[in-house]
Amino acid sequence: MDFKTTSTETTQGRSCSGFTLTEVIFTVGITSLCLAALAMFAVFSTHSFATLFNYVDLDDANRLAMDQLTRDVRQAGGVTAFTANSLTLQDSGGPLSYSYDPTNRTLIRTQSGVTTVLLRECDRLSFIIGQRTPMANTMDVYTNATTPITAKVVNVSWSCSRKVFGLREDTESVQTARIVIRKQDT
Repeated sequence: MDFKTTSTETTQGRSCSGFTLTEVIFTVGITSLCLAALAMFAVFSTHSFATLFNYVDLDDANRLAMDQLTRDVRQAGGVTAFTANSLTLQDSGGPLSYSYDPTNRTLIRTQSGVTTVLLRECDRLSFIIGQRTPMANTMDVYTNATTPITAKVVNVSWSCSRKVFGLREDTESVQTARIVIRKQDT
C-alpha cells in the first residue's frame, strides 16, 4: 500500500487565496455608504421622535393650562386687576391671580397662598381685557376695557417652545382664547 502525500504547494511556494486590493476597497466603500445611510436614518428618526414627543407634551400642558384658566375666568365674580402679564380675579375662595414670568418662562396661578406653575417653557403670554360694548361698523362686539369694573371678557394668548438637540423649535404654536366671565353681576 502506497501512500501519497498531496500538497497544495506550487513550485513557487504556497498558494495564496484571498481578496485583491481592489475588491477590499470596493467592499469597504459599499459598507461605509450603507453605515452612513443607516446613521443618518437613525439621527433623523431620533430627531423626529423627540420633536413629536415635545409636541405632544407641550400640547398636553397647554390644554391643561387653558382648561384651568377658562374654568377660573368663567366662574369668577369679576376682574379686580390686570396688566399685560397678570390677571387677578375675584373668586368665591378669595382673590385668584395669574401671572406670567418672562425670565423663568412660566405661568403661575396663585390662590389662598397656594402657588401652582401651570405652564412652563412659555416664550410669551399676554392678557387683554375687554368689555361687552358693541363697536360701530365691526363684527367684533368686545372693546378693550379701561378699568377692571368694566371687564367682561379675558383674551389670552401664549406661545411655547423647547430645544430639541440644542436647537429651539416651536413644537407648539400659539394658543389663543377669548373667555367670557359668566358669573359677573354687571
